[in-house]
Amino acid sequence: QVQLAESGGGLVQPGGSLRLSCVASGTIFDINSTGWYRQATGKQRELVATISSDGRTNYTTSVKGRFTISREYNKKTVYLQMNSLRPEDTAVYYCTVDAWARGSDRYRPYWGQGTQVTVSS
Repeated sequence: QVQLAESGGGLVQPGGSLRLSCVASGTIFDINSTGWYRQATGKQRELVATISSDGRTNYTTSVKGRFTISREYNKKTVYLQMNSLRPEDTAVYYCTVDAWARGSDRYRPYWGQGTQVTVSS
């Protein structure tokens, strides 16, 4: 099994910054892509950013130029640096990894429990 622990969420004023972290634990043989999703109240979960095993990144349009996803492979950690935050960024942010772990014969997605980000004055 794989466990994901997210941290770094909180309350921030518009224009402020937060850095989310997600650490994967368990007997993990390899991690393919990793990413962040978010879900605002009353809305569907949406992709925020992903990073592939070779470092290619992808962002949803609304966060381009403001958010940066990065990862430390050996530490099994993925980050989301969020700058110039807006009220519409308010949501629960979820980390996900596509990993091959003990107990499975293939890569599969794993999800964290989520961390709340609230942007408000």
